[in-house]
Amino acid sequence: MTASPDPSKRLVVLDPHDRPHQQGRPGIEPDDDHFHDECGVFGVYGHGEASNITYLGLHALQHRGQESAGIVTSDGEKLFAHRSMGLVQDVFGAEQIGKLPGRIAIGHVRYSTAGGSTLRNAQPFAVDYSKGSLAVSHNGNLTNAEAVRAELEEQGSIFQSTSDSEVLVHLVARSKEVAIEDRITEALARVQGAYSLLFLNEDTLIAVRDPRGVRPMCLGILPSTGGKDAHVVASEPTAFDLIGAEYVREIEPGEMLVIDPSGVHSRRLAEKASPKRCVFEYVYFARPDSHLAGRSVYEVRKALGARLAEEHPIDADVVVPVPDSGVPSALGYATARGLPFELGLIRSHYVGRTFIEPQQSIRHFGVRLKLNPVGTILKGKRVVVIDDSIVRGTTSRKIVKMVRDAGAREVHLRISSPPTEWPCYYGIDTPTRRELIASSHSVDEIARYVTADSLGYLSLEGMLRGVIEPGQAKSPAEPGDFCHACFSGQYAIPFSGVNSESKRPQRVVGV
Repeated sequence: MTASPDPSKRLVVLDPHDRPHQQGRPGIEPDDDHFHDECGVFGVYGHGEASNITYLGLHALQHRGQESAGIVTSDGEKLFAHRSMGLVQDVFGAEQIGKLPGRIAIGHVRYSTAGGSTLRNAQPFAVDYSKGSLAVSHNGNLTNAEAVRAELEEQGSIFQSTSDSEVLVHLVARSKEVAIEDRITEALARVQGAYSLLFLNEDTLIAVRDPRGVRPMCLGILPSTGGKDAHVVASEPTAFDLIGAEYVREIEPGEMLVIDPSGVHSRRLAEKASPKRCVFEYVYFARPDSHLAGRSVYEVRKALGARLAEEHPIDADVVVPVPDSGVPSALGYATARGLPFELGLIRSHYVGRTFIEPQQSIRHFGVRLKLNPVGTILKGKRVVVIDDSIVRGTTSRKIVKMVRDAGAREVHLRISSPPTEWPCYYGIDTPTRRELIASSHSVDEIARYVTADSLGYLSLEGMLRGVIEPGQAKSPAEPGDFCHACFSGQYAIPFSGVNSESKRPQRVVGV
């Protein structure tokens, strides 16, 4: 362990080199042409095994970020931190968990959206400052972070990372307010963007969601060995299932939830704006066994497939999903069309973080490392292949060719979302606009590129109706309640610091 040379400092940081890490982007599968999951956050207050509970919670959120993982705990007097590159189970073992004492903890899994893929950008960030110690986990993106950072650096602030999240640490530390929740409120008044945040000091856990509620966050209750229930907070309620916690509710857009020795307190961070929940959470990011805003992600994806079948029917013999994210939509499509559903592509779940590519070229090597066709299902058939999105088109092209090479007579590609034409600035790692094939090519041109016999995307209206249609949700919603900027170019939250014309939005709405 390494600690600050000043014994009065409260933060203890475990050696980040306890475990080696891979260079580049660990955990990212080869030939993965999806938008990448942003980050996941998890927190627990009042549990005797807070670090272990957080480890399990992060494991359930691993799909939201595979580059790095970290946990910060508090024993009531000081903070203890460990972060490293890699998957949760690689970063934390019994030794690391044993060195993270206390009944309060926050954790983070990361896929970089702002800042590079390096250890110094791994979260939670944890610092000592004049008022004590502070740690923060962030899912989202601060759209004016570059401007705020430049101002802070001009005033003498020294940054240790390139992540936008560190801006918040500096703003909180500079605040003249006394209470930690007031310091955070003042800091958040300076930033714009999408954020679900967890803050931790010696005796308080604070959860905050941006006024638009772009990124998800929810609250749960966990029976504690001490006789008093612990409170847990997570990006998705599926994290509660693993630890046996009970889902309570969403953290509301614009809400700050303060959990301290006196109990749980809710306060309004800002005037509640029109919600703009990320619709791509339902299409791809969230786990299918999650519920977001009262909606079953699995049932929504089936509804998207059914609407896709209505909009783009085709005479075919079998419906095949691109696993795993395409499975529910393919079920919905097959049911709506009265077609057989088959697992014609089998996914390997054991793709490591590194692999040695053979010197002699193997056709579709990267895709075959992840997917393999079942020839007996595909041979001589007219096949409908269902996927959730097309980003660059490179992987779709390889999959179509793989299915055709396995003997399919026809290959019809169906996508359960609209064409992705615009980058996301709200916490999703996306290519520049010029790299998005739909930004510069028509549907017919994309079909020719991926070599499909036909290609059909779900319409924007069809996607939104599939998310909000009756029977899917416990709470009502309107199409305008969702952010769909990556499909429409309609950005609801302003941002600055975008210099490339290829990444500039078409228009900003609802500001």
